Amino acid sequence: MLIPLRSALLIGAALSASSVGVAQVAPETQPLVAVENASLPTLAEPKPLDIDSVVDAVSGADDTLSVPDEEQAEPARPTGDLASMVESLRGTDPGSRELECLAVGIYFESKSEPLAGQLAVGDVIANRARSGRFPASYCGVLFQRGQFSFVRGHTWPAVARSSRQWQNAVAIAQIVDRDLKDSAAEGALFFHAKRVSPRWRLKRVASVGNHIFYR
Repeated sequence: MLIPLRSALLIGAALSASSVGVAQVAPETQPLVAVENASLPTLAEPKPLDIDSVVDAVSGADDTLSVPDEEQAEPARPTGDLASMVESLRGTDPGSRELECLAVGIYFESKSEPLAGQLAVGDVIANRARSGRFPASYCGVLFQRGQFSFVRGHTWPAVARSSRQWQNAVAIAQIVDRDLKDSAAEGALFFHAKRVSPRWRLKRVASVGNHIFYR
């Protein structure tokens, strides 16, 4: 059977292209090496830890530790009588809003009183805050309606912060807050000036300066 020349040429071209395509995509073969004859990589042997060098490095390091502010030691506890404590703690800055409220209460209620009387007034404010019967903060006690006559809403009159009386009040506030000294009116929750007689049916605790204290 005779094949036309055009058909023969087409068949030849197709066979040639097929053989080239197979050659291009065939994977390149590499000879396999037996495992026992293979060359394995050499691993470096780990060196033993030099303990002496580690100790020397640690010993030469700065051994000063930075202590967070909240973990630093409490300020030195003042000693001696009340006057000595006030002298060592006197200042113009109470250090916090709560201590400022306590100092303000002491200042306006007893700044002309002896130190023992100021301590007793401060104790009343602190006792109220801890009692569960009054607001649980110095500022809450101070601003409770109808309790302190010098308070107007949530404000108080101007304080002469450079005065000796204010500095004493700041010192007494710290003594009360840190419970550094017992007052003669221990446990008192109320007080009034001696010039008035409210006839309270309360237990009288002490009379200090110009105030009488009750609980």
